[in-house]
Amino acid sequence: MEWNVPKFPLDTLSDNGLDWLTEHGSWLTRAVSRTVSDWIETLTTALVAIPPWLCIAVAAFAAYRAGGRKIGLLTLVGLLFLWNLRLWQATVETLVLVTIATAAALVIGVPVGIWFALSRRAWRTFSPILDMMQTLPSFVYLIPALPFFGLGAVSACFATIVFSVPPVIRLTALGIRNVPSELVEASDAFGSSATQKLFKVQLPLALPTIMAGVNQTMMLALSMVVIAAMIGAGGLGRAVWQSIQRLEAGAGFEAGIGIVIVAVILDRVTQALAARARPHGVA
Repeated sequence: MEWNVPKFPLDTLSDNGLDWLTEHGSWLTRAVSRTVSDWIETLTTALVAIPPWLCIAVAAFAAYRAGGRKIGLLTLVGLLFLWNLRLWQATVETLVLVTIATAAALVIGVPVGIWFALSRRAWRTFSPILDMMQTLPSFVYLIPALPFFGLGAVSACFATIVFSVPPVIRLTALGIRNVPSELVEASDAFGSSATQKLFKVQLPLALPTIMAGVNQTMMLALSMVVIAAMIGAGGLGRAVWQSIQRLEAGAGFEAGIGIVIVAVILDRVTQALAARARPHGVA
């Protein structure tokens, strides 16, 4: 039995909206595409030009300084194993994409999170949008990326940014809101301005929670690497996608293990940084 109520033309409205945006905003998307493409190519070329053993040594030392001996050793062994599997260049491409996407998500997400923490009206208005963004399947984010930026790493980077930005917004707002009210009242009593209160009281105390948001954002960005390979992104995701297309189970397993190793290293390092950001005496 058919329903005689006319269908709401959501698909047509979406198509018309994308057509209008691509037609009138093509100058902006082309400029952004060129800039991001240059960043990705420059960073990847620079890192690949450095001897892998030197990159691995520097990364292991940085991990050791951030999280101690175990995390430094984990980084050293994990990256050496990826080099041995002949996945070094793919690993570098993945790290560049994740780094750029995470940095852009933080540039967008932290200020928006601060705004949401300080404005209840803004939080109530835009919270449903964050809920929708975290509920949508990750494949959906590829749809608007293609008309704007076409196939390639730039579209993958754009989709990854949009997919991974909600956690840092939420956790930044949560961290600032959870600052003890006694400390906020004390700063007011000493005559602190709103800016001084934000940068000297609220943000320092919220930093561990914000760092948890950085961790979640980075993990979500990394989870997009395989999906982003469907629209032309390189790295370990492309290796997995190619192995699926060619039915090469062994190669796909190697690339999948590579993604796991990178995820574990990034997770442990960011967790260590979050622990170091926690004020002394706070559990």
